[in-house]
Amino acid sequence: MHGASREALAAARERLDALTDSTSVDAGSLAGELAAVTALLHREVSLRRVLTDPAQAGDAKADLAQRLLGTQVSGTAVDLVAGMVRARWSQSRDLVDALEELANTADLTAAQKAGRLDDVEDELFRFGRIVSSNTELRAALTNRSAGTSAKGELLRSLLGGRADASTERLVTRLVTAPRGRSLETGLESLSKLAADRRDRMVAVVTSAVPLSDTQKQRLGAALAKVYGRPMHLNLDVDPEVVGGIRVQVGDEVINGSIADRLEEAGRRMAS
Repeated sequence: MHGASREALAAARERLDALTDSTSVDAGSLAGELAAVTALLHREVSLRRVLTDPAQAGDAKADLAQRLLGTQVSGTAVDLVAGMVRARWSQSRDLVDALEELANTADLTAAQKAGRLDDVEDELFRFGRIVSSNTELRAALTNRSAGTSAKGELLRSLLGGRADASTERLVTRLVTAPRGRSLETGLESLSKLAADRRDRMVAVVTSAVPLSDTQKQRLGAALAKVYGRPMHLNLDVDPEVVGGIRVQVGDEVINGSIADRLEEAGRRMAS
């Protein structure tokens, strides 16, 4: 987002944090309500344009939102949405993107309050790995002709009772309402949002064998020192990594595997 939309989103994030800091607010329920408003405004393009029309007074737009949503969602959700439509948005779609982010953040906050945020981060990562390695599953989850109920049932069979409730809600919303994104892109965004809850970066670590707790702690500390921020490790095991590790932080790859060293040595000999 740029300009006015970025400022509006930053203000909405602050309001959401203030609301969810209160013990009287159920962050998980608020997430569901914000997701419902996201779906409404994604579907109703004309309404979305009215609520983001810069020619309309902010209070008038807020009043419209309150009238439309007042009997559908909680007062907390209505107040949050009303505050958002009072702000200026560079594009009408930005409001929907912001609402979706707040819905996901509220679910992650619920997990954080329950002491389960690390579990949710790991579950999102593992689910992404499962999908990327199973073409049939990915096809079933991204099939545009399949109904949302069928996809939801498939996800319940995969995640129900095996993953945190927040993980299941986040993945279900992504699969049933992708809004033009690929499944991989959506999962990556969710993982980054989860890491941001603690102002951490995410490192994808691939090793030939599982790392010990001591190795994970040392690697996490070393990466945090390099990047100047706490680091969450998403761990993957690939037997083809003969030794050492491969670490990816954003677009940057730190490659220390023996296999790659041998390949590099072969290239040098060939030249």
